Amino acid sequence: MLHRAAAIVFAASLFAQQPPAAKPEPAPVVKKHSISLGGKTYNYTTTTGRLPISNDQGEVEAHMFFIAYTLDGAQQKRPLMFSFNGGPGSASVWLHLGVLGPKVVKMQDDGGYPPPPFQLVDNEHSFLPFTDMVFIDPVGTGYSRAARPDLGKKFFGVQGDIQSVGEFIRLWLTRHQRWNSPLYLIGESYGTFRAAGVAGYLVDRGVAFNGVCLISSILNYQTARFAPGNDLPFQLFLPTYTAIAWYHKKLPKDLQGDLREATKEAEQYAIGEYATVLAKGDRLSAAERQKAIDKLNRLTGIDKRFLDQNNLRIEIQRFTKELLREKQTTVGRLDGRLTGVEGLNGELSPEFDPSMTAIRAPYTALFNEYARRELGYESDLHYYILGGGIGPWDYGQGGNNRYAETADALRSAFAKNPYMKLYIGSGFYDLATPYFATEYTFSHMGLPSKYKQQITSKMFEAGHMFYIWKPALAALTRDIEGFVRKP
Repeated sequence: MLHRAAAIVFAASLFAQQPPAAKPEPAPVVKKHSISLGGKTYNYTTTTGRLPISNDQGEVEAHMFFIAYTLDGAQQKRPLMFSFNGGPGSASVWLHLGVLGPKVVKMQDDGGYPPPPFQLVDNEHSFLPFTDMVFIDPVGTGYSRAARPDLGKKFFGVQGDIQSVGEFIRLWLTRHQRWNSPLYLIGESYGTFRAAGVAGYLVDRGVAFNGVCLISSILNYQTARFAPGNDLPFQLFLPTYTAIAWYHKKLPKDLQGDLREATKEAEQYAIGEYATVLAKGDRLSAAERQKAIDKLNRLTGIDKRFLDQNNLRIEIQRFTKELLREKQTTVGRLDGRLTGVEGLNGELSPEFDPSMTAIRAPYTALFNEYARRELGYESDLHYYILGGGIGPWDYGQGGNNRYAETADALRSAFAKNPYMKLYIGSGFYDLATPYFATEYTFSHMGLPSKYKQQITSKMFEAGHMFYIWKPALAALTRDIEGFVRKP
């Protein structure tokens, strides 16, 4: 009896040492809604919750948060669009409450910071009339979490991120019986990098997209990493510097007339004479150097002495600080139209990005209220809007984060799915993902010419989130509706 009692006590102690079983994930919250758009009433359903992401052994390794909008009574052939933002580390809130969803954050007409309390209003330019939508928060963003802290690093990198988002899409299509719906992806910023990777990853697993939409694109990090030995960004950012200088009237009179003419001159110089100037390095003659200083001053409005001292190379943070320094004003990185006033005018780089501060508080406050009040989803977790939820990001490529790329995955998706369409939207005043860098990437992608007729490319006179400018929001929705409806 004593041996038996001891065994019982020992077993009980072992049981007590086991971690408590994880609580089962609550079922998604389903709610009915109605909205009037363009004089027509749309009845729709929202489904809000988290999907489990499991490994090959069936162990749940993460839960990914989503919000889905489906039109009531629609057929299974209705288009379905998966949406996410970038960062890496950003939730899907920006595309969700900025352009696609039935509700939109009310900003100033130019996209500037609105006075609090902030307002969420009906979105007359919502995508709902022509597509169902699923907004995905990758692991470490929004309410999405790894099942255990030690599993997080599996998702915090190029490949883990692509695979988990791909698995989410597969699972969603399966659970909702949407495998044969017309399928679309839309990503913004790093979300375009992810979208290209996901398109290439899923086409090998039986999921072929009808179309991919890239909003403010970056598919090759060599185009955006300012580093010794990599002069490419200095060339590719130059036309955007010209556009922002044009907007703030810092260019010579003959360049201030037409924005497109000014940027064309910058483009031609960037891939022509400027490329040669940078390649020559210390072999540049004094006359050639002075000629380059004069030209860069003409195209950027930046002081000649500054250009000389910085070796004819304008790094992004130096530009945003230097352009309007005499006014104690900096311009935005996400949107060079927007400005901020700083206390320390002598610093080399800006104290903050005025275009980021314009959007962060309104979107954060309104999403948290919208999720509880209208979607009925309650959680005490921190909703990670941008940053805070992910660890160091593994860009792969042998550890070289300067040159990570997914352009080849997108090329592969085209090769394996010859009917796929592509939409590319860019902003003239975007210094996060400059438009000329996007053009450079696609012109070096090795895409056969027969596919180029399936690509639509548009420019907008705004920044990274160009849709926060009212005219761009309307134009983008018209573009994407035509893109989706076109056979």
